Amino acid sequence: MSSFHQLLEQLEAPTTVLLTVECQQGVVGKGSALPELAATASSSGALRNVARLVAAAHDTGVQVLHAVAERRPDGRGSNRNARLFRAAARLPVQQHTGSAAVRLAPPIDVAPEDIVVRRLHGLSPLAGTDVDPILRNLGCRTLVVTGVSANVAVPNAVFDAVNLGYTAVVVADAIAGVPAEYTPAMIRNTLSLVATIATTDEVVSCWKGPRRVTRA
Repeated sequence: MSSFHQLLEQLEAPTTVLLTVECQQGVVGKGSALPELAATASSSGALRNVARLVAAAHDTGVQVLHAVAERRPDGRGSNRNARLFRAAARLPVQQHTGSAAVRLAPPIDVAPEDIVVRRLHGLSPLAGTDVDPILRNLGCRTLVVTGVSANVAVPNAVFDAVNLGYTAVVVADAIAGVPAEYTPAMIRNTLSLVATIATTDEVVSCWKGPRRVTRA
């Protein structure tokens, strides 16, 4: 873990964005297409911690950006070039555009000032999406990464953020993957090499204090 002072500098509200990755009902909610992942996100406290971080960001003027993965009912524009995509297309719950499956999952609260970016393709919330130009227009320097899964989308988001020049902060107790023991191994052996690793309590402590002015 980095020193609290270093984390405090990285998490200055005007230049920080909180990213939630695929925290949608069809992934981590009760009607998930991936029940094992949903159960792990719930039992580990990761989903609850994402909600805590979102609430803290709302209270302190930190911009929140929700990255949602979805597909059209006809599948147009979505990948078919990996086993993961082909398996997802056969799941009983589909992440169809406009359906309940692609709404943010409770207990995460979506505020009017939050930005939701939806993608039809790929493995990363950043690659080939509007996220990077949006972050630059917001003046973002630090991207706080939360959500699922530690297996695929979260590491993709972290690597892409670092490659694009952002400082990445991974909130260790606000991400989840399967099996449950894989997440700390991924953090320890991979993500800690390229990102600052923090806990929900540490990030919330950095954002404590009087409400700041929200970005225009």
